[in-house]
Amino acid sequence: MSEREIDQEWVRRVQHGDKHAFDFLVKKYQRRLARLLSRFVRDPAEVEDVTQEAFVKAYRALPSFRGESAFYTWLYRIGINTAKNYLVAAKQRPILSADFEDEDGDKTSAGEQIPDLNTPETEYMNRQIVETVNQAVATLPEDLRTAITLREMEGLSYEDIAIAMDCPIGTVRSRIFRARDAISAQLKPLLTPAQNKRW
Repeated sequence: MSEREIDQEWVRRVQHGDKHAFDFLVKKYQRRLARLLSRFVRDPAEVEDVTQEAFVKAYRALPSFRGESAFYTWLYRIGINTAKNYLVAAKQRPILSADFEDEDGDKTSAGEQIPDLNTPETEYMNRQIVETVNQAVATLPEDLRTAITLREMEGLSYEDIAIAMDCPIGTVRSRIFRARDAISAQLKPLLTPAQNKRW
């Protein structure tokens, strides 16, 4: 049985009145959804609230879930919309952090993802790259930021992102291309050696 089929079996149980079946889906996806939403909402306590609200909305909407997309894709879409509504209500702009929690709840710095040669220069350069990427992503328009976050941070396929963002796959490709292009433009000065640099 595939992951999608397993999820749909739990969904079917919830739709037939088994309220405890939804607990399985919450336990399975709670940390993953919270990690995604933490890329939009800064305060960890607020991330927890928004995640919980997203699951409440998902539970209420589950009777209309038809299984045309994977459950987690449908859930991510609800989560993203819940986060957007929260930010509009709070009049905040999403701020990305260089730190996030992995699947096991361990705090990880995005800088640790970049190969490190353990010299002060490479450590400094890595920190600059991480900060520049996070700043570039944070300043992207919301649609580009969402697309690149779902692709690069969550590893969703273009098809799943199209479903999650409720747009054609061509639009997803265009948004990801534009987001990468904007990030590359910000990184270029860091990665291009200065012409007249003296050592």
